[in-house]
Amino acid sequence: MLWLIAKYAITAGMVVLISEVAKRSDRLGGLIAALPLVTVLVLIWMKLEGQSQAKIASHAWYTFWYVVPTLPMFVAFPFLYQRWGFWPTLVASCLLTIVLFILWATLLKRFGIALM
Repeated sequence: MLWLIAKYAITAGMVVLISEVAKRSDRLGGLIAALPLVTVLVLIWMKLEGQSQAKIASHAWYTFWYVVPTLPMFVAFPFLYQRWGFWPTLVASCLLTIVLFILWATLLKRFGIALM
């Protein structure tokens, strides 16, 4: 149980740290947020919990493919935010990501990569 609490605290601490840095510097906050820190932590947690090399490698492999359809959201968000406000833009960005994920998964399936 202590291990689980430590994982929550460290992971949550990262989110708080990034949001605090972003308050002071948009660029530095964006840079830190763009780093795959959560994925690196997950890989560390998996290793420390005794997951197999194949399972850890598979997680990294699929993380790459799942990241790609999320990227357009970061381009669309600033433009939509100016016009629609925060909440509608957030919803639209999430919907855009879902649509792009479905299209991306459909495309990758043709190449033998199953995301769904």
